[in-house]
Amino acid sequence: MYCFLTAATFWLLNALNKNYTTVITYPITFVYDPQKLVPVKPLPEEVTINVTGKGWKLLRKSVFFQVRPAELTIRGLPNLKRLPGYALRPAISNVLDGLALNFVVTDTLSFDFDRLSSRKVPLTVDSTKLSLDAGYAFVGPIVIRPDSVTFRGPEQMINQFPNPYPLNLPGRSLKAPFAEDLTLTHDFTNLVTADVREADVKFKVVALEKQEVTVQPVLQNFPPGLLLRLVNGPVKLQYAFLPRHRDQIQPELFQVVLDYQKFNILDSTIVPTVVQRAPMTKQIAVTPGRVKISLTAQ
Repeated sequence: MYCFLTAATFWLLNALNKNYTTVITYPITFVYDPQKLVPVKPLPEEVTINVTGKGWKLLRKSVFFQVRPAELTIRGLPNLKRLPGYALRPAISNVLDGLALNFVVTDTLSFDFDRLSSRKVPLTVDSTKLSLDAGYAFVGPIVIRPDSVTFRGPEQMINQFPNPYPLNLPGRSLKAPFAEDLTLTHDFTNLVTADVREADVKFKVVALEKQEVTVQPVLQNFPPGLLLRLVNGPVKLQYAFLPRHRDQIQPELFQVVLDYQKFNILDSTIVPTVVQRAPMTKQIAVTPGRVKISLTAQ
């Protein structure tokens, strides 16, 4: 057994001392200024090369044992996106201790860098997307603290962010003053950082007051010589308003039209249309929703 092991050892040492030509993978690393550039996708970590050298050298390189990666300093970043394999030859040859580089097997090395940039934008809340309980209204202004955010990351990515940058409100319906911390979310989380993680948002939500008035509809396009009677009248208009506007509402400014061109002969009705509203009024509705009429000759 001892003789067998001795023979095997001599054979292995003899084999490792011979020259061989083979294909191996070799580690690479990119040299760049991280204060100015950022990779926007994972960088390749190795290339395939064809080399000639002693067996023990090849073994050491193939298992990356104490191997110094080839350092790639690439001119033309971030505009340059790929390099042909032969362009890597100088960087790889310089670190192949004891091996001769025959050629680079990897045809093309692809990478993608962008300029590292900062962009400051104001924060906002879209009041038109507020979900409010029926009978309630938003009252501005909206106070946001801090009122802006600075993004840092790949220039092309952060330039896609909207200006101002919207904060997402909770989906629930509101019927009381709002005062909460809202978390700022953005895409490209791993590549983009923000100096603000959440903002304090405050605004008022108040209950509306309601009123109802009877209106005399304006008739349009009715044939002459006919007497009109509202079967399910009178026409009433309901509206809401903020309490602070109570004394400023002028209900006489409302105008509701019955247009004969919208007459439904199947049920003798017309849908009334509000063509003019009093300023500062909200949630306007007309009843009945379909006005049934009767026409007789005069």
